[in-house]
Amino acid sequence: MSINAEKYKEIIDELKDRATLVAVSKTKPDEDIQGLYNLGQRHFGENYVQELTDKQAQLPTDIHWHFIGHLQSNKVKQIAPFVFLIHGVDSLKLLQEINKQASKLNKIINVLLQVHIAKEETKFGFDQQELDALFNNIQLAALNNVVIAGLMGMASFTDNTAVIKNEFNQLKSLFDRYAQIQIPNSKFHFLSMGMSSDYKIAIANGSNMVRIGSLLFGARAYKM
Repeated sequence: MSINAEKYKEIIDELKDRATLVAVSKTKPDEDIQGLYNLGQRHFGENYVQELTDKQAQLPTDIHWHFIGHLQSNKVKQIAPFVFLIHGVDSLKLLQEINKQASKLNKIINVLLQVHIAKEETKFGFDQQELDALFNNIQLAALNNVVIAGLMGMASFTDNTAVIKNEFNQLKSLFDRYAQIQIPNSKFHFLSMGMSSDYKIAIANGSNMVRIGSLLFGARAYKM
């Protein structure tokens, strides 16, 4: 087992009641997740559907599983029965598919909309104009089995803390703006921003959910 129990306790103490910690466990074995679970962690995030479904079947049933990767519409049905929160929703089409699968199960699925705040073009997400268009789309009101629970975003990969802070501030401003508007099927609870390298900046700028992996589990081992 290669979890950093000391760092976990330090982060939990640092976050206190200010933010939810999502432990990003992608590529990590079940025993490492179980080890962190034994310390009290209940929120875990995975990037790949097959890996998530495999782990969910083997690990404790009271884990809150977050899907934090780029989700394909044809894979929604595999995680719909158990997923706690889907991060990174970046299209109306994906929202509609999540709603469709949730409806089949007679349940509500909570999602976060991903906002593109970084300089890198490779990152996914809505811009403000696209968010405005989505929230004014009459089709949104028909999605009764989906709740938009907030926003998420990833800052630029840079050592320039001023850039990161500015991007997080942009996302927090959008979150505050939309939280005050009557948007169909939405309850803005979560602002998910901040990872291992920048979660301290994120918390200082309004995040209430952080996604931390390497500080807890060590470097990821990808298959060649």
